Amino acid sequence: MVEKRRILLVDDEPDFLEAFRMTLQAKNFDVIPTSSKAQAQEKMKEDPAIVVLGTLEPAGDAFSLHQWLKKHPRYKDVPLVVIDARKEERSVKGWRRHEGMQLEADEFVSKPIEPAVLVPHIQNLLEEVYRIIRVLVAEDHTVVRDGICSVLALQKDMEIVAEVPNGKEALDKVLRLMPDVALLDIVMPVMSGIDAARRITSEYPQTRSLMLTQYDEPENMIACKQAGAFGFIPKKAASGQLITGVRSVSKGDYFPEPFAELEETFTSPQRPSGP
Repeated sequence: MVEKRRILLVDDEPDFLEAFRMTLQAKNFDVIPTSSKAQAQEKMKEDPAIVVLGTLEPAGDAFSLHQWLKKHPRYKDVPLVVIDARKEERSVKGWRRHEGMQLEADEFVSKPIEPAVLVPHIQNLLEEVYRIIRVLVAEDHTVVRDGICSVLALQKDMEIVAEVPNGKEALDKVLRLMPDVALLDIVMPVMSGIDAARRITSEYPQTRSLMLTQYDEPENMIACKQAGAFGFIPKKAASGQLITGVRSVSKGDYFPEPFAELEETFTSPQRPSGP
């Protein structure tokens, strides 16, 4: 049986709250309806996958709850959908200007709004929350490969789909398994990581390459960028950057950010000509 995904609804209008509850339950969500800040804070203990924060009276209560969620170490990353009051009611229960400037939400809409309109947005947010990143690891040194896989295996949002010792086997596995991220050592036998990244970029663009190497000279970084890689992690920094790098690259972001700005060509220093 597929586990129902839990949604916390917060709104002080009974009719609106009930309409939202019925719509979401019809889509097989487990809905927790609340009508005050205190109720919502208590129900957060049930670990909802997403919070829909509607209107609360008096004005300021919704913002106060928003601030509490974003500062809470356990709840700060829970996706948040904010629904503001109708224009004519904003002075009573809406978001004030200075509050809106501090808003952190994945979606922001205003009443009147039909619950069915928000359902696709909520489903998309939940897909991101529950998405598993499928990772292929290509590293020719067994001890290093085992260490990398041990770190990745501890992450709830990651699955190792294959471990291989060279670029050729990585390419074969990408064809069969279609991972989200190929973590490639640059220097490997049979086929290098750079050559594998170039083939993956050209033939299987749904898989993004993240390079791992002990050689972090600018030439290597630019060669990886030219091959179509999305990121570059020196092995000496792998323990602190590996997880963030995999997550960033899986979303199509470059890692680290300066990697995106590397020049597409690299010219070696010119040797003096003549005696």
